[in-house]
Amino acid sequence: MARNYVHTLFTAEARKLQAEDGSRDAYARMEQGADGTPDQLGGKEAEFIAARDSFYLASVTSEGWPYVQHRGGPAGFLKLLGGNRLGFADYRGNRQHVSTANLRTEPRVSLFLMDYPGRRRLKLLGRAEIVTAQQDPALVAALMPPSSQAMAERAYVIAIEGFDWNCPQHITPRFTEAEIAAAVQPLHAEIARLRTELEQLR
Repeated sequence: MARNYVHTLFTAEARKLQAEDGSRDAYARMEQGADGTPDQLGGKEAEFIAARDSFYLASVTSEGWPYVQHRGGPAGFLKLLGGNRLGFADYRGNRQHVSTANLRTEPRVSLFLMDYPGRRRLKLLGRAEIVTAQQDPALVAALMPPSSQAMAERAYVIAIEGFDWNCPQHITPRFTEAEIAAAVQPLHAEIARLRTELEQLR
């Protein structure tokens, strides 16, 4: 259930607009029973998270500006930890440190996880903590993908407050190179078989 997710995001102004638009009763039922207890990630969410090779992370600057960053890696680089937490290793990049600086003053973040081929989207709210390799080398090492040759400088650990599965209506299907290769593999096999038959007939 997305009780805490919607309860957190539905401000008084949002509820007022919902009432004016006639949608408030339905959304009030979604909020029913919300008491600030985090929405607990379950098996469906864990499976979805483990299959993702990228996500979008939104944070806020100390001046109040929203900032969205794309994060990518091998499938499963965003890991589900115990206690309704997610974590991922952070590597040395362009050294702008925008997200890291934002989290030092405001830990609240929003994550969008997309499955474009399946037209699914998981939205997450949480509070992020930065853990350096010096503070907890075992945690940072555990969050690094097995095949990675890079050295992680820190880890982001996010305590999830709420989540929501979104409507697929306006998600345009997109496919990775690997997904396209898998889809056309039967065609390549059929072409190879026909070429072999053709050679035999000559």
